[in-house]
Amino acid sequence: MRFAPPGWDRVLRRVLPRSLLGRSLLMILLPLVLLEAVALQIFYGSHLSLISRRLTSAVAGDVAFVAHIFEQFPDSSDRRAILHFSSRNLELGMRFFPDALLAPAPPPSALGPTDEDLAGAMRQLVGRPFTIRWAANPKPIVLKIQLPDGVLEIDVPHKRLYAETIYVFLVWLVGTSILLFAIASLFMRNQVRAIRRLAAAAEAFGMGRDREPIKPEGAAEVRRAASAFNRMQERIRRFLAQRTEMLAGVSHDLRTPLTRLRLALAILPAGPELAPDVAAMTADVEEMERMIEGYLSFARGEGSEQVRPVDLSQMLEEVAAGARRAGAEVTLEAPRGLTLPLRPDAVRRAITNLVDNARRHARRIALAAATQSGRSVQVIVDDDGPGIPPERRETVFRPFQSDAAGGTGLGLTIARDIVRAHGGEIVLEQSPLGGLRARIRLPV
Repeated sequence: MRFAPPGWDRVLRRVLPRSLLGRSLLMILLPLVLLEAVALQIFYGSHLSLISRRLTSAVAGDVAFVAHIFEQFPDSSDRRAILHFSSRNLELGMRFFPDALLAPAPPPSALGPTDEDLAGAMRQLVGRPFTIRWAANPKPIVLKIQLPDGVLEIDVPHKRLYAETIYVFLVWLVGTSILLFAIASLFMRNQVRAIRRLAAAAEAFGMGRDREPIKPEGAAEVRRAASAFNRMQERIRRFLAQRTEMLAGVSHDLRTPLTRLRLALAILPAGPELAPDVAAMTADVEEMERMIEGYLSFARGEGSEQVRPVDLSQMLEEVAAGARRAGAEVTLEAPRGLTLPLRPDAVRRAITNLVDNARRHARRIALAAATQSGRSVQVIVDDDGPGIPPERRETVFRPFQSDAAGGTGLGLTIARDIVRAHGGEIVLEQSPLGGLRARIRLPV
């Protein structure tokens, strides 16, 4: 059952943070903000409103008392005494402007309910036209009241309308929230750091980079995951070592009878009647050796070779030179000093397989390499051959599916396995030369 309208899941995916740290902090921040909002609402709706009504009523009552006394004693000497008494005992600065009229003023505006409470108390207790001009502390709030014979101006200090506990409460609420969020951020960052290290170690191991076992740290679950990763890494290394030893033995066992066959063919009498048969059998032995080498390379996967910084430009020059010696027309475009961490023999085998595949089907081959966005390097192999239909470009990467002349059907498969082991990818496209383009992307 869906409780959210359609499309909200996509909106939430765009709005929510993608990282674990961001989502964890959001899970802490949202309840914290909700708690602050509830506390402020309770404080604002009850305690603050009650204090504001009492303070504003007291100020309005004092102002109403002074205004009433002013009307009862119109003599100027009496009014001076009243003003002096008010300033000394009521903490209200008062001035009287005879025969003045009250000028219009903007509506009162202040933080909190104080402005509305003071205006309401003035209307209820004073009962005369008035204006209120609010000012920031330490400037006073100015009240002007229209009397029958002039305007009474009153300066009200902020301490008579605002309680200091309000600011203490706000500072305490915001300060403790910031402190709590900072502590939670530091704690979550330490927890996520352990997960990031585990992810980086898994990525490096998947790309064939030999790294020491990671140190288990963080929460208990993360420690168990790190320990399990270390055990898995050790088992895989042990399996690869055992498989390499076994393949070395298989290679030796298979090559021994082929070597005996080659020697037997070499010592046969070189009569003209046997020459065609000897040449055919020699070609068969050479083809079997190529097939065995291809099968062993595919099964071995070049997994024992270690990653090290490699000059890719120089490697491409060597591959192009080998293809030229085999009779191919090869052009090369690559910047100097293009160095990145690779397993050199494996990558050379992958690129050579692509170039050999192009050489068997095309007349011209173009090799190129370039850096893309500083995060990856692209190696492109173009040819002017017949190409491969788009619907078959993925199929030819499967073992024994490519039917290249003189091949084993494993060249493209081995090349893709090697590139993917480095964290990259191979795609086949239409070449500007008219044939096939093989695009290799390798991470820097």
